[in-house]
Amino acid sequence: MIIQTGNRTDIPAFYSAWFAKRLQEGYVLVRNPFNPASITRYRLDPSVVDLIVFCSKNPAPMLKHRTLLQPYCQYWFVTITPYGKDLEPNVPDKTTVIETFQKLSEVVGADNMCWRYDPILIDTIWTADRHIEEFSAMCEKLDGYTHTAVISFIDLYEKVKRNFPEVRAVPFDIQLSLTEKLVKIAAAHHMTIKPCGEDPRLASVGADCSGCMTQSVFETAIGQNLNLPPNPNNRKECACYIAGDIGAYNTCGHFCRYCYANADQEAVRQAMKEHDPDSPLLIGHVNQWDTIHEARQISWIDPQLRLF
Repeated sequence: MIIQTGNRTDIPAFYSAWFAKRLQEGYVLVRNPFNPASITRYRLDPSVVDLIVFCSKNPAPMLKHRTLLQPYCQYWFVTITPYGKDLEPNVPDKTTVIETFQKLSEVVGADNMCWRYDPILIDTIWTADRHIEEFSAMCEKLDGYTHTAVISFIDLYEKVKRNFPEVRAVPFDIQLSLTEKLVKIAAAHHMTIKPCGEDPRLASVGADCSGCMTQSVFETAIGQNLNLPPNPNNRKECACYIAGDIGAYNTCGHFCRYCYANADQEAVRQAMKEHDPDSPLLIGHVNQWDTIHEARQISWIDPQLRLF
């Protein structure tokens, strides 16, 4: 199966010691975000965990645990944007994150690395021309360390509108013209542009709209074919395969103003106070009224050769 770590929080940046302890003890407990008294227990055993997917803005704290991660195949989505502390208060300096990206790529390989340049917002400061300039400079530094650059345009979720009220949606004509330019820049640096959950018409300017967390992506990372169960992802605009997430909402301390996973900063601060690196749960402990059930885990690797 595939273990996802980053659709709700940034485990490498803030909870790497906890995750290392989970690897050592061989299991993790995860509360259902919609039914908190229901807890799922996942074994962290390489015999059934085919791939661990990380999403992070700061993977550096996980580097010291790479020996524990060595038995597992990994895929890393690392977000690197050009924004400053006004939008991403606690994200490290971009030069540092790029250097970490390069180090990770040297460990796991370029096929197991993805650069996320998202979300893209357009205003008087962050114009399309500025994005082109910044994206091009980052492409030069990441050339050879990944083959994929994922982009997305700002989504106005309710949490985003509450925490970033002045942000505006990007008109489609600007999305189309900017994507066309980014596709050409990325291609010059041996990368494919993949829009995340965007209008499929972006394919008309050369973008790969097949999805960024797909079976094909994971098979390339693992180097083997997979027999995946039906896709549990319900977002009609998203083709990604998302399952087995061990994170929790309202726990990411980057405090990015565009974040969809945090309700507000106070909720995050309170959750972080309840984090215990020795607990099998990311936040808090098991209560007497909780129900724990074992996840059904098998390897999804298909040993049969296929003809294409």
